[in-house]
Amino acid sequence: MSESLSQGPNQENLAIDIAKSSFSDLWKKEDYLAIWLGFIILVVGLAIFLPRPPANMNDDFVKFNSILKQEASRAPFKTIAWHEASEAKKKIRVSDQPFAKSIKDFFAAPGEWNTNPVDALFMSATAAEEKNQKGLPLFNELKAAAAAALTAARASEEAAANAQFTDAALNDKAGADIAAWQKAAAKASKAKAKTANKPYNRFGSLAGLAFILALFFGIGMRIMGKPFGKFFVGFFFVFIIAVLAYTAEVQQTMKTYGFGFPLWAIVFGMLISNTVGTPEWVKPAVQTEYYIKTGLVLLGAEVLFGKILAIGLPGIFVAWVVTPIVLTCTYWFGQRILKFPSKTLNITISADMSVCGVSAAIATASACRAKKEELTLAVGLSMVFTAVMMVAMPAFIKAVGMPEVLGGAWIGGTIDATGAVAAAGAFLGDRALYVAATVKMIQNVLIGIIAFAVAVYWCARVDCQPGTHVSWFEIWHRFPKFVLGFIAASIIFSMLDGQLGKDVSGAMMEQGVIRSFTRLLREWFFALAFASIGLATNFRELAKYFKGGKPLILYVCGQSFNLALTLLMAYVMFYLVFPEITARI
Repeated sequence: MSESLSQGPNQENLAIDIAKSSFSDLWKKEDYLAIWLGFIILVVGLAIFLPRPPANMNDDFVKFNSILKQEASRAPFKTIAWHEASEAKKKIRVSDQPFAKSIKDFFAAPGEWNTNPVDALFMSATAAEEKNQKGLPLFNELKAAAAAALTAARASEEAAANAQFTDAALNDKAGADIAAWQKAAAKASKAKAKTANKPYNRFGSLAGLAFILALFFGIGMRIMGKPFGKFFVGFFFVFIIAVLAYTAEVQQTMKTYGFGFPLWAIVFGMLISNTVGTPEWVKPAVQTEYYIKTGLVLLGAEVLFGKILAIGLPGIFVAWVVTPIVLTCTYWFGQRILKFPSKTLNITISADMSVCGVSAAIATASACRAKKEELTLAVGLSMVFTAVMMVAMPAFIKAVGMPEVLGGAWIGGTIDATGAVAAAGAFLGDRALYVAATVKMIQNVLIGIIAFAVAVYWCARVDCQPGTHVSWFEIWHRFPKFVLGFIAASIIFSMLDGQLGKDVSGAMMEQGVIRSFTRLLREWFFALAFASIGLATNFRELAKYFKGGKPLILYVCGQSFNLALTLLMAYVMFYLVFPEITARI
């Protein structure tokens, strides 16, 4: 059997077929269409936000940066004035403008609720005021505590300044008191948000969003040669499942324990498909890969090279060295030790668990041609373990007194979903959140690389026939093309980020184009995809894959290895090899 990637006689025909393929494939094939749809959204977002910067944005950045520079050179610790200038810079963002708030409100998911799910979609002025009044005592208490902490911090800083910042003990006390003030202020700010509830009625905006998305994706279906009308009608049913999933996620108890909309969308979809059955008129709109591929193109815009370089080599080592090792070892373990009957299920679970969850699972499943039931199983395992780890890891990190940076790197390299990583990191603090989100962003870059590697391996080793050669054309044919859109979006937005500069990019791109537009749509697309997974899944078809519990054993063993190796690598890189980078974070 030849494993060469040269072009043999059979592959010549394949190459000719590919060469003769219609130019219309560039918009009629799902992978390519997902790229076009994703870029339409990205261009619209840029056109909406970039021409509308906040008033005096550049002048304000110059002023606050001057203060930051001056204060950094004045004292050996971050002074009160430094923190105030830094906080003022964060408030310079396009998302605070009326037009941005209107867009964000239109795309908003259901709001938080406790006992009545209708509260997620509708809140009267009376109910909003009642919630505000309920949260007011705690806010006033925390506000007073923050004011007292600020007074103590000012006194400590003044004492250190009077000693010309030459007294180490006074400097340490000032730094500690300022840190205590920051923590108190953060608690007060969080409490203040609970006193700023406003009445809302999301029935209208959700109906409008459903219509726009049905039209948007429906036109794409028509371009691909599929019926627009059947898709359009069925889409609203899938959208309702997505809304229900969001509603379940924001219930206070579920939110506390980290059961997010992806898990609920799959559960609700499965309940329908395995009881009354998914209605025939809904099935044309059950398009898992169509939705998620478009969402993954949008995800590419969030992977910025500037942020990757900002955290430096420690984060790159944690994400780009550990991940391939864990992926390879988990796949080997499944094949050699567990004797996995399905190689495609084995590699899909391995990629899902080791890289970045659902996004990697979709790309890998496309590259190795995994069955939809295998993808569903991998995604389901990921959702359950993500919910558990999102709660358990921050609690463990706090209990053992692990440093914030180390805890953040550990979380970013092991928890699958980006949203769950941010939530778990935020529980530890701002530094942990920054490190966790950045490590996960670095890890997301591997989606394209892993997909390509799996396509090559499957063509060269798994699916090759005795006496045949494997062609690069065949690898290209198998490679998931939507990954190119992900990579292109990352490159283009990274270039824009560098051109605009850190401050302007943060105010206009991060807080505007991404957080107030593309990320909201991406999450809706993912919700639609997860709902489609559930609606298309039959328990009887899944049952055979669970025989012997091998998928669960593989995930537990693989994730355990991932947790241990990521923690070791994070400690070595952040604290032994590059401690100076850690000190700057």
